[in-house]
Amino acid sequence: MSGPGGEPRGGVENSRLAERMRELRSRTGLTLAGLAGRTPYSKSSWERYLNAKKLPPRGAVEALCLLAGEPPERLLALWELADAAWSGRGRPGGERAASHPRAGRSPQPSPRLPQWVVAMTAGAGAGLVAVVVALAFWAGEGAVGGGRQEGAGPAPSEVTGCRAKGCDGKDPESMYCELPDLVETPVERTAARGQHVQIRYGKACGAAWGRLRNGRVGDRLEVSVPGARPRSVRVVDRFDAEGYLVTPMAAARGTEGIRLCLYPAGGGAGECFAR
Repeated sequence: MSGPGGEPRGGVENSRLAERMRELRSRTGLTLAGLAGRTPYSKSSWERYLNAKKLPPRGAVEALCLLAGEPPERLLALWELADAAWSGRGRPGGERAASHPRAGRSPQPSPRLPQWVVAMTAGAGAGLVAVVVALAFWAGEGAVGGGRQEGAGPAPSEVTGCRAKGCDGKDPESMYCELPDLVETPVERTAARGQHVQIRYGKACGAAWGRLRNGRVGDRLEVSVPGARPRSVRVVDRFDAEGYLVTPMAAARGTEGIRLCLYPAGGGAGECFAR
């Protein structure tokens, strides 16, 4: 993706961040599939993050630091610079510079991987990492589905990055809408040509999206919700085809009426699925 003047979006800041992330990925010894298996981010997403095609979510940066046993502060400082450049806040008179909710604020801990998790697990063994991260997720789950209890952990709106209409058109991974136990899959099917499709619904986010695996280059997946604009994604390369690919989100009050359609590469009739 390119910015003004044809230069890579995010500029040199995003390139430096991606370079450092590639070094950490090499240290872990994990393939892209290995990263996808140990984090909430897909193989195709990691390919984009590591090659500066897309700004990674803050949680992805923190997760990679954990896997590599690297203190996160330096890489998160690079991420802050890349985030400002990507959004345009880093340019004089840049896009939404004055009104951006994070402009002028110090870096905040990620909802996905809070700062106390990073601090406790830096340099720790794999067993302790697993326990502490599990506790972090558990703390966020206690407030779901009712009134918030004292000591029950953050409410879903504090854990996720958006809610209801605020999620329209946004990426479910970046907004932390795929948190464990806060998402359900009302529809899961295998299409005629072997593509695996799912309707995903984020209960904390109040939004739905489609997910595709084993797609073919040129396939298009579209999710539609009553009263919301349809959202779609297309398989553009082999990384998309090999990993999970998700559509942007559409606000939804529940799982009823959500419709998912797969339009195969090269034309032909689409296949649609609903609950």
